[in-house]
Amino acid sequence: MYNYSMDLIINLNKPKDITSHDAVTEVKKILRVKKAGHAGTLDPMATGLLLVCTNKATRLAPYFSSLDKEYMAVMKLGEATDTQDAYGKVISKTEKFDIDKTSVEEALGSFRGRILQRPPMFSALKHEGQPLYKLARKGIEVERKPREINIYDIALISFDLPYVKIRVSCSKGTYIRTLCDDTGKKLGVGAHLFELERTAVGPFRIENSLTPEDLKTAGGPGSKGVHSMDNAMSWMPELKISESMIKAVIHGNPLKINDPSKLPADLIRGEGIRIKSPEGELLAIGRFSSEKTLIKMDVVFVT
Repeated sequence: MYNYSMDLIINLNKPKDITSHDAVTEVKKILRVKKAGHAGTLDPMATGLLLVCTNKATRLAPYFSSLDKEYMAVMKLGEATDTQDAYGKVISKTEKFDIDKTSVEEALGSFRGRILQRPPMFSALKHEGQPLYKLARKGIEVERKPREINIYDIALISFDLPYVKIRVSCSKGTYIRTLCDDTGKKLGVGAHLFELERTAVGPFRIENSLTPEDLKTAGGPGSKGVHSMDNAMSWMPELKISESMIKAVIHGNPLKINDPSKLPADLIRGEGIRIKSPEGELLAIGRFSSEKTLIKMDVVFVT
C-alpha cells in the first residue's frame, strides 16, 4: 500500500448505517495518519461521497463544505415521520391516494430555484450551544429560522408508488429530508426520505470514489479517489508569486496589489486563491480584498 504520510483528500464512498465520524475513523486507521476530518456530514442512513481530509489538508475542509452538492434520493409518499426520514416514527399516514407522475413533477418543480427552507429538528445545527437533534430526542422543539438555499435542478428519475426517485443539484445547507417532507405536504399525502446517496460535491463524483475496502489497496495522489491538496483545489484560481514574496506568505502577511486591474478576473471574483511558488508548490490559500487592494492569507501550509 502507498505510504500515506502526507496531506491528502480522499473521495470516500461512505457505506450505509455508519456515521461520518466513524467513516473518518476508519480512514485514519487504514491510512495510519495522525489527523483526519470530513468536509460535510452524511447521515448514517445515507451513502455516497464523503470527502475525508488528512493531516494539513483538514484545514481545507471548509472550502469543500461550501461546494454545491448532487444527490439521488428515494422518497416514500403517504407517510410522514418525525425525523423526515426512514429512521423516524411515522406521525401521519395516508392509506389511499391517487397521484400521477405529472402531479409529482409539478410539486418538485415548485422547489426549483432560490427558496427558503426551515432546517429540521433532527439536525446537527445548534441552539444555544446544543445540537438540535439532542433537543428533539427529548421531545423539545425550538424555533428555526428558514435559510435561503438554491435548488439548481430537481428531476424525477423513476415513479413507482409509493416510491419516487429524484435527482437534486443544490447549494450547501440543503436538507434533502426536508425537501421530501415539503413535497409530501404539497401533494397532500405526506412523505419522507427513504434512501439517499450523495453523488457529487463540486467537481468530485461518486464514479471516482473509493470504498473503505478499496482504500486499503489504493495508490498515491493522482490515482482513483486520492488527491493532493493542490489537485483537489484545482477548481480554485491560482497565483504564482515571485521568490521575494514567499517569506511574507509563510509568515501569513498579506500581499499588497499595486494595480488590481492587472489581476485576472477569476482571482478577484473567486472565493479563494491558491498561492504558489514559482516552482508550483502550494504555499497558502488567500483571498482578494478589493477594499484594501491586497490578498489576505487564510491558510498557510509552509512554515
